[in-house]
Amino acid sequence: MAPSVETLAALPGSLPAAEQRAALPAGFRAGATATGIKVSGRTDLGIVATLGRPAAAAATFTRNQVVAAPITVSREHLAASEPAGNGRFGWAQAIVATAGCANAATAAAGEADQRAVCEALAAALSIEPQATLALSTGLIGSRLPVDKVRAGIAALMPELAAADEDFEAVAEALMTTDTKPKAATAVLDLPGPGGEPVRVTVSGIAKGVGMIHPNMATMLSVVLTDATVEPGTLHALLSPIVQRTWNQLSVDGDTSTNDTVFLLASGAAGAAPVAEGSPATAALSGAIESVARSLARQQAADGEGATTLITCQVSGAADDHDARAVARAVVSSNLLKAAVHGRDPNWGRVAGAAGNARLPDEEELQAASLDHTEAMARACRRPNLDLGRLRIAIAETTVFAGQPVDFDTDAVGTAMNASEVLIRLDLGLGDGSGEAFGCDLTEEYVIENAEYTT
Repeated sequence: MAPSVETLAALPGSLPAAEQRAALPAGFRAGATATGIKVSGRTDLGIVATLGRPAAAAATFTRNQVVAAPITVSREHLAASEPAGNGRFGWAQAIVATAGCANAATAAAGEADQRAVCEALAAALSIEPQATLALSTGLIGSRLPVDKVRAGIAALMPELAAADEDFEAVAEALMTTDTKPKAATAVLDLPGPGGEPVRVTVSGIAKGVGMIHPNMATMLSVVLTDATVEPGTLHALLSPIVQRTWNQLSVDGDTSTNDTVFLLASGAAGAAPVAEGSPATAALSGAIESVARSLARQQAADGEGATTLITCQVSGAADDHDARAVARAVVSSNLLKAAVHGRDPNWGRVAGAAGNARLPDEEELQAASLDHTEAMARACRRPNLDLGRLRIAIAETTVFAGQPVDFDTDAVGTAMNASEVLIRLDLGLGDGSGEAFGCDLTEEYVIENAEYTT
């Protein structure tokens, strides 16, 4: 066996700090209530609305070919408000979120149900239906109880408030198999109209801990900011951030019919408009990514039945796209997930998963900022990998460096008995880096999903 070698340190962070709390940005109000969609009687309807003027809106949706009704309707509404956005960005004044019914695979009747809910929300707010967006989560194939939702909207209207706890209440209403709400907030200063600093807030909520392997699972998120941004610029920020965060999240390898991320900007903080390519754009992008990363990590840590968050960080790749492909392959491996659950430092599972990695398809690579020609050439290809240069560390101990190395398996197994296990790879081929988030695979996951509809 080769002698022990220096271990791989965790990759340094480059994003601003994000706190795990909800902080409703200026220009919005929110609230939640119970309507009876959930059998448990817990809150299941959440509303986020602007205070007056429309907010710029950007969205990312599932690429599953079975598309839920709220996505179909939301795309139509965004396209109606901004035809150039093609359903990806536009303007909005409200979001309605329901939990306990996915309203997916419900055909024309399901779309009619969703339109009726949006119309009820629009009427209650005295806005046009096209100014509303929708989220739903729950059992596929079930119909929304429209009358109950209408009644819930009417009851909730007087309770909508511009308070942090009301935004967190929406996060709680979205929960299905989640054990806790997910929220994250980052603050930053952007230039004001006269160049003076203006404090801006970015805050997001999310749900989804099973059927999670986003391709943009019942992965839903609403991110709000009071920055001033045009819809097209907002989408240009959101799209690559989704690729680096939520598209690097895997709980069980199953993509959903309902995956949605909404990013809305009210402009109510009073900062100067953010222009593409400006320092303000970079600062805002960092804050949004910090919130998205925190939410994705919270979702992985709360994966159905999970006991351990798995973070895989890859360095030394030919570029960041290769690095992210390898990291996602590792956290998506059921063999690796089972090994982490058993506290087994089986580096062969890591090496095997890395060797199976594939880059995403052309559309995802373009969303991650590759131009069309390069995305077409690299789509679904294997990332560059040289086993002789590969180094692997588990729980801060190097276990492979081009060949097996001596290490204390019992000590590493003990170190893996933690709430988070870091798996580090260095490919020794370049400057590319990336990360991905997953969780261990447990008996509780099987039990929960075996009994999901019963």
